[in-house]
Amino acid sequence: MSIEVIGAGLPRTGTLTQKTALEMLGFTPCYHWVDVLADLGRVETWDKAMDGDVDWPSVFGESRATVDWPGGFFWRELMDAYPDAKVLLSVRNPQSWEPSFRETIWDMGHGNTMLNLLSSARALVDPQWEGYVKFVERMFWSPEGTFAGGGQTPEQLIEAMIAHEEEVKRTVPADRLLVWEVKEGWEPLCEFLGVDVPSEPLPHVNDRETFLGRVIDGALAAIAASRAQPAAA
Repeated sequence: MSIEVIGAGLPRTGTLTQKTALEMLGFTPCYHWVDVLADLGRVETWDKAMDGDVDWPSVFGESRATVDWPGGFFWRELMDAYPDAKVLLSVRNPQSWEPSFRETIWDMGHGNTMLNLLSSARALVDPQWEGYVKFVERMFWSPEGTFAGGGQTPEQLIEAMIAHEEEVKRTVPADRLLVWEVKEGWEPLCEFLGVDVPSEPLPHVNDRETFLGRVIDGALAAIAASRAQPAAA
């Protein structure tokens, strides 16, 4: 099995809806950030990938598609690794994308927010979560990251979003690329992938609530578990 669809759209562009839609179309399983949140043991592999130490078939296993980060961070490398795969660039209005991104991924690692406080508290008692937080920081805000050390203000985030989208459009050959917004529905996606349009409506999955639920519930569970452990003698 190999990757047939490479999602190059940034997180918070309807990527969980994309995952569900692609799996409905037969591109299953579709790798997504939620897979990393569900198994933090995968973080080490992705961290090594950023150092160039990666075997993509072992990373993706039986997956036929990948959307969202961390897979989307490597869209160029995946294009080379899977030359027959098509590239799906999901887009969203920048003014609605920015607060959505800030209130989830940015808040998890920055600012005096409840999300950041909970995440930081979990990192103190959960080494795997600590590694995950460091990986997210590296993937987005390090000099090698998506926002290359910037992305601290709304204006910087929007500027980086637009720059990313333009780079994908310039780089990917037109016959391999679909620029798609989820509100456009099934037709452009199905035509691009050469599959029939389902009779069911395109699903709309609330990835913001899924993300926040995974982070908050995981933090509370880890903190509660640490409190239940007997004190060291």
